[in-house]
Amino acid sequence: MFKLLSFIGFFFLGALSSLIINKLLLQFSESLGIRNKNDINIRWSNRAKPSLGGISLFIGFLAAIIFYMIFIPTINLFSIVEFVCLFIAVSLAFLMGLADDAYNTKPLLKLLIQITCGLIVAYSGIQIKITDIYFLNVILTTLWVVILMNSINMLDNMDGIATIVCIYILITCLLTNIIFGVDNNSAWNLIILTTIGSLIGFLAYNFSPAKMFMGDSGSQFLGLICAIFSLKFLWGLNNVVSHVPLWGILVAIIICFVAPCIDTLTVVINRIKNKTSPFIGGKDHTTHHLFFAGYTERKIFYIFLIIGASSSLLSILLLLVDHNHLYWLSTLAIVYFVAIFYFLYRNTILYKQN
Repeated sequence: MFKLLSFIGFFFLGALSSLIINKLLLQFSESLGIRNKNDINIRWSNRAKPSLGGISLFIGFLAAIIFYMIFIPTINLFSIVEFVCLFIAVSLAFLMGLADDAYNTKPLLKLLIQITCGLIVAYSGIQIKITDIYFLNVILTTLWVVILMNSINMLDNMDGIATIVCIYILITCLLTNIIFGVDNNSAWNLIILTTIGSLIGFLAYNFSPAKMFMGDSGSQFLGLICAIFSLKFLWGLNNVVSHVPLWGILVAIIICFVAPCIDTLTVVINRIKNKTSPFIGGKDHTTHHLFFAGYTERKIFYIFLIIGASSSLLSILLLLVDHNHLYWLSTLAIVYFVAIFYFLYRNTILYKQN
């Protein structure tokens, strides 16, 4: 009963704090957090709006830690190496994103900080442990962190899209830990719940037409949070469950991250074809081409909501089924991935033809 009440309490802590903080930020943000007001060539919205949503997400993260230490004083989170490294890496990612929102920092500096975050996470022991070679696991872990931080940042290109996608990714991580008990420290579940609550609270301001953006402070924070908890609870399943082979876990992870994966893949393919840099913003994402194909921004949001929900459900099912049923369900998952990729990439091709 206490666990259920704590789950509900931390969820509402995140949601209410996000609603209140974002409301206050909007009242004092006529110019604060609005970067490159005249730079509408790479930003989707042609109206300047404050990019302050990441602040409420990070404050929700801090609130979860404070409330956990108040209500469960027997556990000192800062005596746990994994948590200390998580706290340092997440704070660094948030501050780097905040600086980028304010000053438009150099891409190389952002990359170096992302790599640093990845190395900190790997040092904590939260790693992709699929080989017996420690340094190779560290490299794979760091690469995963960097890819996700950039993918979520790239996906934050239209009202509500990155927000809803991250909600379902975190729900998948949470349910995986609850079902399989990868790590019994309740702090992890409560931090995820608070973040989900914060995202839902932020969605009230980020849903089309958005009143504010999450900014790089939000996308970098979320990218790292999603990377860390997917490392712990999805990649970490390889050391916990015996009925799911490694390849099955890999399929489940790809399906869980199908939206940012396909968006990033599509952008990279198109920009390499056009001989332009994949690291510079532009209006050539899957969301943009859906709009060019005739979908409204709200319809695009609902499309990604459906993709996020179905991907979450399918990835959980892949981990639950026994070995005999895994083959046909994995085949279904591959067909699902190809269908989503075709649907999103087809609109890119149709737009170019027109």
